[in-house]
Amino acid sequence: MYNAPLSYSQLSGQEKAKKLLARTLAGDRLPHGFLFKGPDGVGKCLFGRGIAAALNCKAGNPVEACGVCASCRKLYSGNHPDFTVVRPDKGAIKIDQVRELVKSLSYPPYESAHRVVVLEDVHTMRREAANSLLKTLEEPPPGNLLILTADSSREILPTLTSRCQVIAFMPLSREETSAILITHGIEKTDARLLARLSEGSPGLALTLQKEEMVGLWREVVTVLSDPAVHVNRDVGLILRLAEKMAATKEHLPSFLALLRLWIRDLLLGEEEILSLLGVNHALKSWSSRELFDKLQAIDHAELGLTRNCNKNLVCEVLLFTLQ
Repeated sequence: MYNAPLSYSQLSGQEKAKKLLARTLAGDRLPHGFLFKGPDGVGKCLFGRGIAAALNCKAGNPVEACGVCASCRKLYSGNHPDFTVVRPDKGAIKIDQVRELVKSLSYPPYESAHRVVVLEDVHTMRREAANSLLKTLEEPPPGNLLILTADSSREILPTLTSRCQVIAFMPLSREETSAILITHGIEKTDARLLARLSEGSPGLALTLQKEEMVGLWREVVTVLSDPAVHVNRDVGLILRLAEKMAATKEHLPSFLALLRLWIRDLLLGEEEILSLLGVNHALKSWSSRELFDKLQAIDHAELGLTRNCNKNLVCEVLLFTLQ
């Protein structure tokens, strides 16, 4: 997170969000809370940090952070006492986390004019946790700004949405995503592939790279698309791949999303992924009906994971179905 520019205006993409935030800050009309709503990994938390930097910058510009004053340096290093990020604990923001936050907000900011709190992924917040936040969100103590972030594809409690100024975030372009990845030392061809696989989410792309999921994806797609691989003869190969998939643990849903993207591209006749993948053998030919069935098989696998089915078994059934 802290490798990115401190000023939100220097972050990649999100031009509409930048204009809305600049207008709000310039007019000194801060809402009780913001809700940044958009795909995961497109910079919502970074924008939250950028607002904290602009509000507390010692240079006096209400819209932009200077990046060099004491407040900016603390934010950039991740050590500012008046900037807090609350993240889900084991998949959800719990009521105890919210109660602790509400208690801390009753005290004035430690050293700044504004304390900024980012609550990440509020779509994971259970109703009782949300209810304990509502009064504070509607009328936070002076000097506090709450910024909620949420995945736009997930349902958010209306009671949270109605109390915030909603700002929409969009996927970045492939070019913007690739450029960000290259600054992280990723080779150009891999950056292009990751930008395509992540569908404009640099955060997701970096996770895929860190967890070495692209290499596994290459292996699985290569095997599944190779007509020389036979479901009855190469059982051991498929079982080993299923075991590797299951070993991704909490990242398995993201891996299934990569497989869905591959099947969807085949259905639409897109060839970019395969060209970036470097597949150089003849490919299996599947009908549209067969490809739709494979998409449905991935849906079933995802459903099995939500029901806590055995991951190895889910992956085995899926790979044999995708053959």
